[in-house]
Amino acid sequence: MQSLLGEALDRLGAGAYAVDADWTVVALNAQAAILLGRSADELLGRDAHDLLHRQANGMSMPRSRCPIIEAFVAGQVRQEEQGFFARGDGSLLTASWLVTPLRFTPQETGALVVFHEYDPAGTSLPVSTIHAGLLPELERLALLAETTTQLTATLDVNEALDRLVRLVVPMLADWVVVDLITEGGAIQRAVVAHDDGGRISRRQDLQGSLLSLPETSPLPLSRALRGAGSTLATPQTYQGPPDSHIAIEQRRLFDATGMHSAVIAPIRGLREVLGALTLGRSRQPEPFTTTEIPLLEDITRRAGLALDKARLYQRQRKVAETMQRHLLPHLPSIPGLGMSARYLPAPHASHVGGDWYDVFHLPDETLALVIGDVAGHDLDAAAGMAQLRNILRAYAWSQQEPPSVVVDRFDQALPHITDVGMATMILGRLRPRPDGQWELQWTNAGHPPPLLVTQDGRADYLTDGHGILLGTQAGIRRVDAVAVLPPLSTLVLYTDGLVESPRHTIDDGLERLRRDAARLVGHPLESFTDALMEHARPTDNDDDVAVLTIRVPPADPPLPPTGDKLHAPS
Repeated sequence: MQSLLGEALDRLGAGAYAVDADWTVVALNAQAAILLGRSADELLGRDAHDLLHRQANGMSMPRSRCPIIEAFVAGQVRQEEQGFFARGDGSLLTASWLVTPLRFTPQETGALVVFHEYDPAGTSLPVSTIHAGLLPELERLALLAETTTQLTATLDVNEALDRLVRLVVPMLADWVVVDLITEGGAIQRAVVAHDDGGRISRRQDLQGSLLSLPETSPLPLSRALRGAGSTLATPQTYQGPPDSHIAIEQRRLFDATGMHSAVIAPIRGLREVLGALTLGRSRQPEPFTTTEIPLLEDITRRAGLALDKARLYQRQRKVAETMQRHLLPHLPSIPGLGMSARYLPAPHASHVGGDWYDVFHLPDETLALVIGDVAGHDLDAAAGMAQLRNILRAYAWSQQEPPSVVVDRFDQALPHITDVGMATMILGRLRPRPDGQWELQWTNAGHPPPLLVTQDGRADYLTDGHGILLGTQAGIRRVDAVAVLPPLSTLVLYTDGLVESPRHTIDDGLERLRRDAARLVGHPLESFTDALMEHARPTDNDDDVAVLTIRVPPADPPLPPTGDKLHAPS
């Protein structure tokens, strides 16, 4: 916006600067810098009143007595033959000036100050003449700049449409209608919204499918959806015999909204027409004219680029999410053993990443448990994770060895058969014991430690079995650890995104997870896992997260002694 306003102001034959609602300079032209003897860097971002406005004696002027500020607060246009501005060298500039409100967005209004050196002979061009016709151009540029900023700041189609509505209503129109062409070629009336006493209201009853696009209809919306150009429309445009379902819905739209005038323009993406934008007036008495079509086309051009980008992102996200679902396994069903897993992508990444979990049977009927993390949260990390998961499965299945031996051999092979640099993981073997309890044997390759939470809410980290992460090739042998899991206890395996935060230490995150797990362990396993993700995950987390929870069954009841007889009550 600053650049666009500066370019427009440079075309003036006088000094000019624009300020926001806090009277901070947001744009100026070269003539203003020359007249004030200050560079743009000295002016931009500074309070214009404190820096420039002076009394005739050169002293600072209270804001309450400043005529420029008074006019701005009152929302008025005001002009004076003589005013005083502080120059950069300490001298005073005596200038004729004009101040007028300048609308940046429907919600934000600033001011424009136009000035030139005072001419006692009155031979210079009045600032009001210089100003004539400039303000609409500045407001147009401000609106376009804000449209670009708002629409390119989101990758969600619905959010982009909501922002588009707020930009044009009520500044340009009382009603806004957005019709989109779906990937299947159907027309979807995605938005019918209007200004309802200062807030935006949707007419859900007017939204919905418009069926297919007629190939030859000469009516304005059909032409716009084919990319033929922008057109004005009135209720009379659609009073004749309808040539399509679109024409029927257009007549209903005009009848229901009370629009007396509308302008319709195509929304074009980089390769195809994406839809059409309709602006309509019902309360505003002035009808649209052809002079307003270029502004609407500028807006739809920006909207088309934003929607194109958002649609491409959504397609990529869908592919990525499908890929992630296929990369992460389905948990096996084990009688009596509860299992639950969650994966959340990094908030600002490709919706895939290097975190993974795995659970699978081994030949001796023990259960392999895996939690791992390949550095990164993008498609490369996801591809590396898939390689590691599949190779580890093969090693764990084929080598009937303790977890530490499997991981050592797995680590030695990684640089020769994968492109993965560094990774962390835990490999465990879970099996039932003859006494009915469950035993976990594991090794930890540089990963955050497992958390064991008992039925009564005692939570402790299993810190044994810890070794160096994968990929260092340091040649240090890993070790195993063994723990018996008490009846109805819950084992929590997780990746570092659940406990790490840019603003807190890892110890803070581990302690928060321990407290939350102890407090929540009484919940059923699925809700326990969901609540753990919600409460323990830092709000400023920028990494993906995988969590695997296992809840062991209650202890088997003791068998009655051999030979005992059960007697019925007498």
